[in-house]
Amino acid sequence: VALKRMLNFNVPPVKNSTGEPVWKVLIYDRFGQDIISPLLSVKELRDMGITLHLLLHSDRDPIPDVPAIYFVMPTEENIDRMCQDLRNQLYESYYLNFISAISRSKLEDIANAAIGANAVTQVAKVFDQYLNFITLEDDMFVLCNQNKELVSYRAINRPDITDTEMETIMDTIVDSLFCFFVTLGAIPIIRCSRGTAAEMVAVKLDKKLRENLRDARNSLFTGDTLGAGQFSFQRPLLVLVDRNIDLATPLHHTWTYQALVHDVLDFHLNRVNLEESGMESSPAGARPKKKNKKSYDLTASDKFWQKHKGSPFPEVAESVQQELESYRAQEDEVKRLKSIMGIEGEDEGAISMLSDNTAKLTSAVSSLPELLEKKRLIDLHTNVATAVLEHIKSRKLDVYFEYEEKIMSKSTLDKSLLDMISDPDAGTPEDKMRLFLIYYISSAQAPSEIDLEQYKKALTDAGCNLAPLNYIKQWK
Repeated sequence: VALKRMLNFNVPPVKNSTGEPVWKVLIYDRFGQDIISPLLSVKELRDMGITLHLLLHSDRDPIPDVPAIYFVMPTEENIDRMCQDLRNQLYESYYLNFISAISRSKLEDIANAAIGANAVTQVAKVFDQYLNFITLEDDMFVLCNQNKELVSYRAINRPDITDTEMETIMDTIVDSLFCFFVTLGAIPIIRCSRGTAAEMVAVKLDKKLRENLRDARNSLFTGDTLGAGQFSFQRPLLVLVDRNIDLATPLHHTWTYQALVHDVLDFHLNRVNLEESGMESSPAGARPKKKNKKSYDLTASDKFWQKHKGSPFPEVAESVQQELESYRAQEDEVKRLKSIMGIEGEDEGAISMLSDNTAKLTSAVSSLPELLEKKRLIDLHTNVATAVLEHIKSRKLDVYFEYEEKIMSKSTLDKSLLDMISDPDAGTPEDKMRLFLIYYISSAQAPSEIDLEQYKKALTDAGCNLAPLNYIKQWK
Protein backbone atom coordinates (compact mmCIF):
# COMPACT_ATOMS: atom_id res chain seq x y z
CA VAL A 1 0.00 0.00 0.00
CA ALA A 2 2.81 2.38 0.91
CA LEU A 3 4.62 1.70 -2.36
CA LYS A 4 1.49 2.19 -4.47
CA ARG A 5 0.83 5.43 -2.69
CA MET A 6 4.37 6.59 -3.42
CA LEU A 7 4.07 5.68 -7.10
CA ASN A 8 0.89 7.74 -7.20
CA PHE A 9 2.83 10.91 -6.19
CA ASN A 10 2.17 10.25 -2.49
CA VAL A 11 -1.59 10.50 -2.64
CA PRO A 12 -3.67 7.37 -1.98
CA PRO A 13 -4.72 5.82 -5.33
CA VAL A 14 -8.40 6.42 -6.08
CA LYS A 15 -10.30 3.14 -6.45
CA ASN A 16 -12.81 3.90 -9.20
CA SER A 17 -11.07 6.53 -11.31
CA THR A 18 -11.66 5.77 -14.98
CA GLY A 19 -8.95 8.12 -16.29
CA GLU A 20 -5.59 6.95 -17.57
CA PRO A 21 -2.82 6.97 -14.97
CA VAL A 22 -0.21 9.71 -15.28
CA TRP A 23 2.75 8.29 -17.20
CA LYS A 24 5.95 8.54 -15.22
CA VAL A 25 9.48 7.21 -14.88
CA LEU A 26 10.70 5.33 -11.80
CA ILE A 27 14.34 5.71 -10.83
CA TYR A 28 15.68 3.46 -8.06
CA ASP A 29 18.97 2.28 -6.64
CA ARG A 30 19.74 -1.36 -5.83
CA PHE A 31 18.08 -1.03 -2.42
CA GLY A 32 14.90 0.35 -3.95
CA GLN A 33 14.92 -2.38 -6.58
CA ASP A 34 15.10 -5.10 -3.90
CA ILE A 35 12.19 -3.55 -1.99
CA ILE A 36 9.93 -3.20 -5.03
CA SER A 37 10.69 -6.40 -6.97
CA PRO A 38 9.16 -9.00 -4.57
CA LEU A 39 5.96 -6.91 -4.29
CA LEU A 40 5.12 -5.36 -7.65
CA SER A 41 5.46 -7.08 -11.02
CA VAL A 42 6.33 -5.17 -14.18
CA LYS A 43 2.71 -5.44 -15.26
CA GLU A 44 1.47 -3.89 -12.00
CA LEU A 45 3.97 -1.07 -12.39
CA ARG A 46 2.71 -0.47 -15.91
CA ASP A 47 -0.89 -0.38 -14.68
CA MET A 48 0.18 2.39 -12.31
CA GLY A 49 1.65 4.42 -15.14
CA ILE A 50 5.33 3.49 -14.75
CA THR A 51 6.57 3.28 -18.34
CA LEU A 52 10.27 2.96 -17.55
CA HIS A 53 12.11 1.84 -14.45
CA LEU A 54 15.83 2.54 -14.41
CA LEU A 55 18.73 2.26 -12.00
CA LEU A 56 19.96 5.58 -10.69
CA HIS A 57 23.60 4.91 -11.59
CA SER A 58 23.00 3.86 -15.19
CA ASP A 59 23.33 6.03 -18.28
CA ARG A 60 19.92 7.62 -18.72
CA ASP A 61 18.68 9.77 -21.58
CA PRO A 62 16.75 12.99 -20.88
CA ILE A 63 12.95 12.64 -21.11
CA PRO A 64 11.97 16.27 -20.69
CA ASP A 65 8.16 16.01 -20.57
CA VAL A 66 7.76 13.25 -17.98
CA PRO A 67 7.69 13.40 -14.15
CA ALA A 68 10.25 11.16 -12.44
CA ILE A 69 9.77 9.37 -9.14
CA TYR A 70 13.03 8.62 -7.33
CA PHE A 71 13.16 5.85 -4.73
CA VAL A 72 16.67 5.66 -3.29
CA MET A 73 18.76 5.49 -0.12
CA PRO A 74 20.00 8.90 1.07
CA THR A 75 23.69 8.10 0.50
CA GLU A 76 26.35 10.57 -0.63
CA GLU A 77 26.80 9.12 -4.12
CA ASN A 78 23.04 8.83 -4.71
CA ILE A 79 22.54 12.46 -3.79
CA ASP A 80 25.44 13.59 -5.99
CA ARG A 81 23.86 11.75 -8.88
CA MET A 82 20.44 13.32 -8.21
CA CYS A 83 22.00 16.79 -8.17
CA GLN A 84 23.65 15.95 -11.49
CA ASP A 85 20.23 14.95 -12.91
CA LEU A 86 18.83 18.32 -11.81
CA ARG A 87 21.69 20.13 -13.51
CA ASN A 88 21.24 18.11 -16.71
CA GLN A 89 17.48 18.81 -16.66
CA LEU A 90 16.61 15.19 -17.39
CA TYR A 91 12.90 15.24 -16.47
CA GLU A 92 9.92 17.54 -16.25
CA SER A 93 9.49 17.27 -12.47
CA TYR A 94 11.16 15.37 -9.64
CA TYR A 95 9.50 13.48 -6.80
CA LEU A 96 12.31 12.50 -4.45
CA ASN A 97 11.50 9.60 -2.12
CA PHE A 98 14.08 8.39 0.35
CA ILE A 99 13.97 4.83 1.65
CA SER A 100 15.24 5.99 5.06
CA ALA A 101 15.11 9.45 6.58
CA ILE A 102 17.47 11.95 4.94
CA SER A 103 19.65 14.21 7.08
CA ARG A 104 19.31 18.01 7.11
CA SER A 105 22.77 18.58 5.59
CA LYS A 106 22.04 16.30 2.62
CA LEU A 107 18.72 18.06 2.01
CA GLU A 108 20.65 21.33 1.85
CA ASP A 109 23.00 19.81 -0.76
CA ILE A 110 20.00 19.01 -2.94
CA ALA A 111 18.53 22.48 -2.39
CA ASN A 112 21.82 24.13 -3.43
CA ALA A 113 22.02 22.02 -6.57
CA ALA A 114 18.41 22.85 -7.43
CA ILE A 115 19.06 26.58 -7.03
CA GLY A 116 22.24 26.30 -9.08
CA ALA A 117 20.44 24.45 -11.86
CA ASN A 118 17.50 26.85 -11.68
CA ALA A 119 15.27 23.83 -11.08
CA VAL A 120 13.68 24.64 -7.73
CA THR A 121 10.17 24.72 -9.17
CA GLN A 122 10.68 21.29 -10.74
CA VAL A 123 11.38 19.49 -7.47
CA ALA A 124 7.77 18.70 -6.69
CA LYS A 125 8.02 16.78 -3.44
CA VAL A 126 10.65 15.37 -1.12
CA PHE A 127 9.48 12.49 1.08
CA ASP A 128 10.98 10.19 3.67
CA GLN A 129 9.24 6.92 2.90
CA TYR A 130 10.48 4.82 5.84
CA LEU A 131 10.42 1.65 3.73
CA ASN A 132 13.86 0.27 4.51
CA PHE A 133 12.82 -3.38 4.77
CA ILE A 134 12.01 -6.06 2.20
CA THR A 135 8.62 -7.75 2.43
CA LEU A 136 8.74 -11.30 1.10
CA GLU A 137 5.32 -12.53 2.28
CA ASP A 138 2.26 -11.08 4.00
CA ASP A 139 3.78 -11.86 7.37
CA MET A 140 7.51 -12.00 6.77
CA PHE A 141 10.11 -9.37 6.04
CA VAL A 142 13.91 -9.24 5.99
CA LEU A 143 16.07 -6.25 6.77
CA CYS A 144 18.58 -5.96 4.04
CA ASN A 145 19.73 -7.62 0.88
CA GLN A 146 22.39 -5.33 -0.58
CA ASN A 147 25.66 -5.76 1.41
CA LYS A 148 23.75 -8.12 3.67
CA GLU A 149 26.98 -9.55 5.05
CA LEU A 150 27.24 -6.20 6.89
CA VAL A 151 24.45 -7.20 9.28
CA SER A 152 24.99 -10.94 9.30
CA TYR A 153 25.62 -13.20 12.30
CA ARG A 154 29.27 -13.30 11.30
CA ALA A 155 29.59 -9.51 11.21
CA ILE A 156 28.25 -9.12 14.75
CA ASN A 157 30.27 -11.99 16.24
CA ARG A 158 33.66 -11.32 14.65
CA PRO A 159 36.34 -11.23 17.35
CA ASP A 160 38.10 -8.25 15.73
CA ILE A 161 35.05 -5.99 15.44
CA THR A 162 35.55 -2.36 16.52
CA ASP A 163 33.02 -0.37 18.54
CA THR A 164 32.30 1.96 15.64
CA GLU A 165 31.58 -0.96 13.31
CA MET A 166 29.24 -2.45 15.90
CA GLU A 167 27.43 0.91 16.22
CA THR A 168 26.98 1.03 12.44
CA ILE A 169 25.54 -2.49 12.35
CA MET A 170 23.15 -1.71 15.19
CA ASP A 171 22.07 1.55 13.54
CA THR A 172 21.34 -0.28 10.28
CA ILE A 173 19.18 -2.84 12.07
CA VAL A 174 17.39 -0.22 14.17
CA ASP A 175 16.72 1.97 11.14
CA SER A 176 15.02 -0.92 9.32
CA LEU A 177 12.94 -1.92 12.34
CA PHE A 178 11.94 1.70 12.89
CA CYS A 179 10.85 1.98 9.24
CA PHE A 180 8.78 -1.15 9.65
CA PHE A 181 6.88 0.23 12.64
CA VAL A 182 6.32 3.59 10.95
CA THR A 183 4.79 1.78 7.97
CA LEU A 184 2.74 -0.37 10.32
CA GLY A 185 1.67 2.78 12.18
CA ALA A 186 2.14 1.14 15.55
CA ILE A 187 4.44 1.44 18.55
CA PRO A 188 5.60 -1.93 19.82
CA ILE A 189 6.25 -3.28 23.29
CA ILE A 190 9.87 -4.44 23.13
CA ARG A 191 11.28 -7.51 24.86
CA CYS A 192 14.82 -8.85 24.57
CA SER A 193 17.35 -11.04 26.36
CA ARG A 194 19.89 -9.15 28.46
CA GLY A 195 23.56 -8.73 27.74
CA THR A 196 23.39 -9.62 24.04
CA ALA A 197 23.38 -7.75 20.75
CA ALA A 198 19.58 -7.98 20.92
CA GLU A 199 19.60 -5.70 23.94
CA MET A 200 21.69 -3.08 22.11
CA VAL A 201 19.16 -3.05 19.28
CA ALA A 202 16.24 -2.84 21.73
CA VAL A 203 17.71 0.13 23.64
CA LYS A 204 18.49 2.05 20.45
CA LEU A 205 15.08 1.36 18.92
CA ASP A 206 13.35 2.40 22.13
CA LYS A 207 15.28 5.68 22.17
CA LYS A 208 14.46 6.41 18.53
CA LEU A 209 10.75 5.74 19.02
CA ARG A 210 10.61 7.98 22.10
CA GLU A 211 12.41 10.85 20.38
CA ASN A 212 9.95 10.73 17.52
CA LEU A 213 6.98 10.76 19.86
CA ARG A 214 8.34 13.70 21.86
CA ASP A 215 9.04 15.83 18.81
CA ALA A 216 5.92 17.94 18.31
CA ARG A 217 6.64 18.60 14.62
CA ASN A 218 6.79 14.92 13.92
CA SER A 219 3.63 13.17 12.82
CA LEU A 220 4.95 9.71 11.98
CA PHE A 221 2.68 7.87 14.39
CA THR A 222 -0.20 10.34 14.46
CA GLY A 223 -2.28 12.03 11.83
CA ASP A 224 -2.22 10.86 8.26
CA THR A 225 -0.30 7.58 8.33
CA LEU A 226 -1.42 4.37 6.69
CA GLY A 227 -2.27 2.46 9.86
CA ALA A 228 -5.15 4.08 11.69
CA GLY A 229 -5.72 3.28 15.36
CA GLN A 230 -2.16 4.01 16.48
CA PHE A 231 -3.17 4.68 20.03
CA SER A 232 -5.35 1.65 20.48
CA PHE A 233 -4.54 -0.68 23.36
CA GLN A 234 -3.50 -3.43 20.98
CA ARG A 235 0.19 -2.82 20.69
CA PRO A 236 2.28 -5.41 18.88
CA LEU A 237 4.97 -7.26 20.80
CA LEU A 238 8.46 -7.12 19.33
CA VAL A 239 10.63 -9.96 20.61
CA LEU A 240 14.32 -9.58 19.81
CA VAL A 241 16.29 -12.79 20.09
CA ASP A 242 19.98 -13.37 19.70
CA ARG A 243 20.84 -16.15 17.25
CA ASN A 244 23.33 -17.59 19.78
CA ILE A 245 20.44 -18.95 21.83
CA ASP A 246 19.81 -21.54 19.12
CA LEU A 247 22.63 -22.12 16.68
CA ALA A 248 21.66 -25.66 15.66
CA THR A 249 18.46 -24.80 13.78
CA PRO A 250 19.97 -22.81 10.88
CA LEU A 251 22.39 -25.71 10.26
CA HIS A 252 19.60 -28.27 10.21
CA HIS A 253 18.79 -30.01 6.91
CA THR A 254 15.13 -29.40 6.15
CA TRP A 255 12.30 -31.43 4.70
CA THR A 256 9.57 -28.92 3.76
CA TYR A 257 9.27 -27.56 0.25
CA GLN A 258 10.06 -23.88 0.80
CA ALA A 259 12.92 -24.58 3.20
CA LEU A 260 14.46 -27.11 0.80
CA VAL A 261 14.27 -24.68 -2.12
CA HIS A 262 15.99 -22.11 0.08
CA ASP A 263 18.64 -24.56 1.23
CA VAL A 264 19.67 -26.34 -1.97
CA LEU A 265 18.73 -24.01 -4.84
CA ASP A 266 19.64 -20.43 -5.67
CA PHE A 267 16.58 -18.79 -4.06
CA HIS A 268 16.66 -15.11 -3.45
CA LEU A 269 13.94 -12.49 -2.81
CA ASN A 270 11.19 -14.96 -3.81
CA ARG A 271 12.89 -15.84 -7.10
CA VAL A 272 14.53 -19.17 -7.78
CA ASN A 273 17.21 -19.53 -10.47
CA LEU A 274 17.63 -22.95 -12.03
CA GLU A 275 20.12 -24.30 -14.49
CA GLU A 276 18.32 -26.50 -16.95
CA SER A 277 20.26 -29.71 -17.27
CA GLY A 278 20.71 -30.02 -21.01
CA MET A 279 21.61 -33.68 -21.44
CA GLU A 280 21.58 -33.80 -25.25
CA SER A 281 24.86 -35.19 -26.45
CA SER A 282 26.56 -32.78 -28.79
CA PRO A 283 28.44 -34.21 -31.80
CA ALA A 284 32.11 -34.94 -31.19
CA GLY A 285 34.31 -31.89 -31.45
CA ALA A 286 31.38 -29.46 -31.11
CA ARG A 287 31.29 -27.06 -28.20
CA PRO A 288 29.15 -28.36 -25.34
CA LYS A 289 25.75 -26.68 -25.18
CA LYS A 290 25.46 -23.85 -22.72
CA LYS A 291 23.13 -24.60 -19.84
CA ASN A 292 20.02 -22.45 -19.94
CA LYS A 293 19.32 -20.47 -16.81
CA LYS A 294 15.68 -20.15 -15.92
CA SER A 295 14.26 -18.07 -13.14
CA TYR A 296 10.82 -18.45 -11.59
CA ASP A 297 8.96 -16.21 -9.18
CA LEU A 298 7.42 -18.01 -6.23
CA THR A 299 4.99 -15.42 -4.93
CA ALA A 300 1.73 -15.06 -3.04
CA SER A 301 -0.24 -15.19 -6.31
CA ASP A 302 1.00 -18.74 -6.94
CA LYS A 303 -1.75 -20.83 -5.35
CA PHE A 304 0.20 -24.09 -5.41
CA TRP A 305 3.16 -22.45 -3.64
CA GLN A 306 0.90 -20.86 -1.03
CA LYS A 307 -0.75 -24.19 -0.31
CA HIS A 308 2.29 -26.45 -0.31
CA LYS A 309 5.35 -24.40 0.68
CA GLY A 310 5.12 -25.73 4.24
CA SER A 311 4.42 -29.34 3.24
CA PRO A 312 6.95 -32.18 3.51
CA PHE A 313 8.63 -32.78 0.16
CA PRO A 314 7.06 -36.19 -0.71
CA GLU A 315 3.58 -34.64 -0.37
CA VAL A 316 4.58 -31.84 -2.73
CA ALA A 317 5.73 -34.32 -5.38
CA GLU A 318 2.41 -36.14 -5.06
CA SER A 319 0.41 -32.92 -5.35
CA VAL A 320 2.27 -31.87 -8.51
CA GLN A 321 1.35 -35.27 -10.00
CA GLN A 322 -2.34 -34.85 -9.06
CA GLU A 323 -2.48 -31.33 -10.51
CA LEU A 324 -0.96 -32.66 -13.72
CA GLU A 325 -3.55 -35.42 -13.98
CA SER A 326 -6.50 -33.10 -13.37
CA TYR A 327 -5.07 -30.71 -15.94
CA ARG A 328 -4.72 -33.48 -18.52
CA ALA A 329 -8.37 -34.50 -18.04
CA GLN A 330 -9.48 -30.93 -18.72
CA GLU A 331 -7.11 -30.62 -21.66
CA ASP A 332 -8.53 -33.78 -23.27
CA GLU A 333 -12.01 -32.32 -22.95
CA VAL A 334 -10.93 -29.17 -24.82
CA LYS A 335 -9.27 -31.24 -27.56
CA ARG A 336 -12.42 -33.32 -27.93
CA LEU A 337 -14.58 -30.21 -28.29
CA LYS A 338 -12.21 -28.79 -30.89
CA SER A 339 -12.41 -31.92 -33.00
CA ILE A 340 -16.22 -31.90 -32.76
CA MET A 341 -16.32 -28.34 -34.07
CA GLY A 342 -14.51 -29.29 -37.27
CA ILE A 343 -17.77 -30.76 -38.53
CA GLU A 344 -17.64 -32.60 -41.85
CA GLY A 345 -20.72 -33.57 -43.87
CA GLU A 346 -24.21 -32.15 -43.50
CA ASP A 347 -25.86 -35.03 -41.68
CA GLU A 348 -28.60 -34.29 -39.13
CA GLY A 349 -26.57 -35.83 -36.25
CA ALA A 350 -23.79 -33.29 -36.55
CA ILE A 351 -26.22 -30.36 -36.49
CA SER A 352 -28.02 -31.60 -33.37
CA MET A 353 -24.66 -32.26 -31.73
CA LEU A 354 -23.64 -28.72 -32.51
CA SER A 355 -26.40 -27.19 -30.43
CA ASP A 356 -25.54 -29.40 -27.44
CA ASN A 357 -21.91 -28.56 -27.71
CA THR A 358 -22.20 -24.81 -28.05
CA ALA A 359 -22.79 -24.55 -24.31
CA LYS A 360 -19.89 -26.88 -23.61
CA LEU A 361 -17.59 -24.99 -25.93
CA THR A 362 -18.46 -21.64 -24.37
CA SER A 363 -17.47 -22.94 -20.97
CA ALA A 364 -14.27 -24.43 -22.44
CA VAL A 365 -13.29 -21.11 -24.02
CA SER A 366 -13.91 -19.20 -20.81
CA SER A 367 -11.81 -21.66 -18.82
CA LEU A 368 -8.89 -21.63 -21.28
CA PRO A 369 -6.87 -18.75 -19.74
CA GLU A 370 -7.31 -20.39 -16.35
CA LEU A 371 -6.09 -23.68 -17.82
CA LEU A 372 -3.03 -22.06 -19.35
CA GLU A 373 -2.13 -20.43 -16.02
CA LYS A 374 -2.60 -23.80 -14.34
CA LYS A 375 -0.29 -25.39 -16.91
CA ARG A 376 2.35 -22.71 -16.29
CA LEU A 377 2.30 -23.35 -12.54
CA ILE A 378 2.47 -27.11 -13.01
CA ASP A 379 5.50 -26.76 -15.29
CA LEU A 380 7.16 -24.37 -12.86
CA HIS A 381 6.73 -26.65 -9.86
CA THR A 382 7.65 -29.76 -11.85
CA ASN A 383 10.97 -28.11 -12.73
CA VAL A 384 11.65 -26.77 -9.24
CA ALA A 385 10.67 -30.02 -7.51
CA THR A 386 12.80 -32.07 -9.92
CA ALA A 387 15.81 -29.87 -9.21
CA VAL A 388 15.28 -30.28 -5.46
CA LEU A 389 14.86 -34.03 -5.86
CA GLU A 390 18.20 -34.31 -7.68
CA HIS A 391 19.89 -32.71 -4.67
CA ILE A 392 18.06 -34.95 -2.20
CA LYS A 393 19.08 -38.08 -4.11
CA SER A 394 22.69 -37.14 -4.78
CA ARG A 395 23.31 -35.91 -1.22
CA LYS A 396 21.01 -38.30 0.70
CA LEU A 397 19.37 -35.31 2.38
CA ASP A 398 16.48 -37.40 3.68
CA VAL A 399 18.97 -39.46 5.74
CA TYR A 400 20.56 -36.27 7.10
CA PHE A 401 17.20 -34.77 7.97
CA GLU A 402 16.06 -37.81 9.94
CA TYR A 403 19.38 -38.24 11.70
CA GLU A 404 19.53 -34.59 12.77
CA GLU A 405 15.93 -34.69 13.97
CA LYS A 406 16.92 -37.57 16.24
CA ILE A 407 19.97 -35.73 17.56
CA MET A 408 17.97 -32.58 18.27
CA SER A 409 15.14 -34.42 19.97
CA LYS A 410 17.65 -36.52 21.96
CA SER A 411 16.25 -39.86 20.73
CA THR A 412 18.39 -42.94 20.19
CA LEU A 413 20.49 -43.08 17.05
CA ASP A 414 20.32 -46.11 14.78
CA LYS A 415 23.76 -45.73 13.23
CA SER A 416 26.90 -44.11 14.51
CA LEU A 417 27.81 -40.55 13.58
CA LEU A 418 31.22 -41.73 12.45
CA ASP A 419 29.64 -44.00 9.81
CA MET A 420 27.59 -41.08 8.51
CA ILE A 421 30.63 -38.85 8.22
CA SER A 422 32.83 -41.48 6.57
CA ASP A 423 30.14 -42.61 4.08
CA PRO A 424 31.55 -41.31 0.77
CA ASP A 425 28.12 -41.33 -0.95
CA ALA A 426 26.28 -39.26 1.63
CA GLY A 427 26.38 -35.56 1.05
CA THR A 428 28.98 -32.86 0.45
CA PRO A 429 31.70 -31.96 2.96
CA GLU A 430 29.50 -29.04 4.01
CA ASP A 431 26.58 -31.40 4.75
CA LYS A 432 28.84 -33.49 6.98
CA MET A 433 30.13 -30.45 8.80
CA ARG A 434 26.59 -29.23 9.43
CA LEU A 435 25.61 -32.61 10.82
CA PHE A 436 28.60 -32.75 13.15
CA LEU A 437 28.09 -29.17 14.39
CA ILE A 438 24.48 -29.94 15.26
CA TYR A 439 25.65 -32.98 17.18
CA TYR A 440 28.31 -30.92 18.95
CA ILE A 441 25.95 -28.07 19.85
CA SER A 442 23.13 -30.38 20.96
CA SER A 443 25.14 -32.83 23.09
CA ALA A 444 24.86 -32.28 26.83
CA GLN A 445 28.57 -32.76 27.46
CA ALA A 446 31.17 -32.24 24.76
CA PRO A 447 32.75 -35.42 23.33
CA SER A 448 36.03 -36.42 24.96
CA GLU A 449 39.31 -35.33 23.35
CA ILE A 450 40.00 -38.86 22.03
CA ASP A 451 36.58 -39.08 20.38
CA LEU A 452 36.92 -35.54 19.07
CA GLU A 453 40.26 -36.36 17.41
CA GLN A 454 38.63 -39.35 15.75
CA TYR A 455 35.76 -37.20 14.43
CA LYS A 456 38.21 -34.53 13.27
CA LYS A 457 40.19 -37.09 11.31
CA ALA A 458 37.03 -38.44 9.67
CA LEU A 459 35.89 -34.90 8.81
CA THR A 460 39.27 -33.98 7.36
CA ASP A 461 39.26 -37.19 5.29
CA ALA A 462 35.83 -36.23 3.98
CA GLY A 463 37.32 -32.93 2.80
CA CYS A 464 35.78 -30.65 5.45
CA ASN A 465 37.11 -27.30 6.52
CA LEU A 466 37.53 -27.48 10.32
CA ALA A 467 37.34 -23.72 10.94
CA PRO A 468 33.61 -23.81 11.88
CA LEU A 469 34.30 -26.54 14.45
CA ASN A 470 37.01 -24.48 16.12
CA TYR A 471 34.61 -21.53 16.31
CA ILE A 472 31.78 -23.59 17.82
CA LYS A 473 34.17 -25.20 20.30
CA GLN A 474 35.22 -21.79 21.54
CA TRP A 475 31.62 -20.56 21.50
CA LYS A 476 30.44 -23.51 23.56
